[in-house]
Amino acid sequence: MEKEITKMRMFGKNIAKYRKEKHLTQNLLAEKLDVSREHLAKIETAKRGISINLLFKLSEVLNVPEKKFFDFE
Repeated sequence: MEKEITKMRMFGKNIAKYRKEKHLTQNLLAEKLDVSREHLAKIETAKRGISINLLFKLSEVLNVPEKKFFDFE
């Protein structure tokens, strides 16, 4: 179970990393994704999972391939 939680945290950190590289705040990215800032914050902090549809949209908005969010090295 701890391994899955660690991966979720790393996934969220990757989202935050790519968001910051694009100079986007959580508010701006949430608007582009049509979700609340709170929803995005929970995904970034591993308190909530992400739907596949939102993952695809996130990838498109940030112009980052989906698999990059799962790079835990």
